[in-house]
Amino acid sequence: MMDNLKKTDPAVFDSIVSEARRQADGLELIASENFVSQAVLEAMGTVMTNKYAEGLPSKRYYGGCEFVDVAEDLARDRARQLFGAEHVNVQPHSGAQANMAAYFSFLDPGDKILGMNLSHGGHLTHGSPVNFSGRLFEVVAYGVREDDGRIDYDEVRERARAERPKMIIAGASAYPRTIDFAAFSEIAREVDACFVVDMAHIAGLVATGHHPTPIPHADIVTTTTHKTLRGPRGGMILCREQHAKAIDKAVFPFMQSGPLMHVIAAKAVALLEALKPDFSDYSGRIVANAKALADGLMERGFHLVSGGTDNHLLLVDLRPSHDELTGKEAEAALEASGITVNKNTVPGETRSPFVTSGLRIGTPALTSRGMNEAEMTQVATWIAHVLEAPNDQDRITAVRGEVRDLCANFPLYVELAG
Repeated sequence: MMDNLKKTDPAVFDSIVSEARRQADGLELIASENFVSQAVLEAMGTVMTNKYAEGLPSKRYYGGCEFVDVAEDLARDRARQLFGAEHVNVQPHSGAQANMAAYFSFLDPGDKILGMNLSHGGHLTHGSPVNFSGRLFEVVAYGVREDDGRIDYDEVRERARAERPKMIIAGASAYPRTIDFAAFSEIAREVDACFVVDMAHIAGLVATGHHPTPIPHADIVTTTTHKTLRGPRGGMILCREQHAKAIDKAVFPFMQSGPLMHVIAAKAVALLEALKPDFSDYSGRIVANAKALADGLMERGFHLVSGGTDNHLLLVDLRPSHDELTGKEAEAALEASGITVNKNTVPGETRSPFVTSGLRIGTPALTSRGMNEAEMTQVATWIAHVLEAPNDQDRITAVRGEVRDLCANFPLYVELAG
């Protein structure tokens, strides 16, 4: 496999094989990651990477696009069918670029936006001062209640009335509960604001009805095509037909030039997979696994923001149970044990974003490997065992061996990882 790459560039080949083995031998619990199918991998590594195709299908600025047009039309048609959207643009290279295009379809620099506080579960592109969204727009933020870790829609309404933003953004990167898109839409209409939903994390769950859809409520919906949708890394925008021209122009020529046609072909494959009945079963197991993992951690003394989860992720606040342990230290100890999570800020955060007091944990990738609730309970046991003594190398080594044994029962990318 990949004989030409091995011969031409052994160093890159070795790094790819090593990464495949890392994925196969460990427990991937980063909420934004997943394992794509072999068909998606194959579509990405094709001659479509050679083709420039600025513009849209049948309206290109280059010749020779008749076959890449087929792939892009398939991706757009399948996305419309999957989500019930009137218009889709599949060209954004990432979710962040999808958000940028959505914003500039309605906003000018200096306009006011209302988005979720990053430490409360929002995303960088929802107004963080280190991101383009925080530097180009005036930002006001909403968050979660201190007592239960849930969005306070009354507070959102009060902030919207007081600030009169031109755009309200819903969606999150570390919010474990169902989002009430209808409530957000009502607030946006009340203050005459455009309503944008970033459903990147929950898109797969939305597609199968395991989370309410934002499509009837939002002016624009953005998403990634990876995460719970289990496609290649990339972005996508869904909107009402009345906004189609503005969205398409904001993607090209405003933000990007040539789309990545090999990635768009892979998006088409992933969207076809998501339309099949077994994908709905997969989404249901993601949610069931997240609940089982949440229950297992709470039974072992961990504090979860909001007290549990409704979706694919959970947010652990280490302070009540492990006051001296930082998210950075916990992440490192678990990684050495073969369990990959990411440190994450939590509501009321007092530590640096590079240190943090929390962990974000998700189940999409392990669910893709075929793991179920019993495995999640075991994972919770290992997490608790390691973090009870995060500097105990003997304990870490023992858990690493047990993790490797479990992973051997759920093989991944066998031809490459061995």
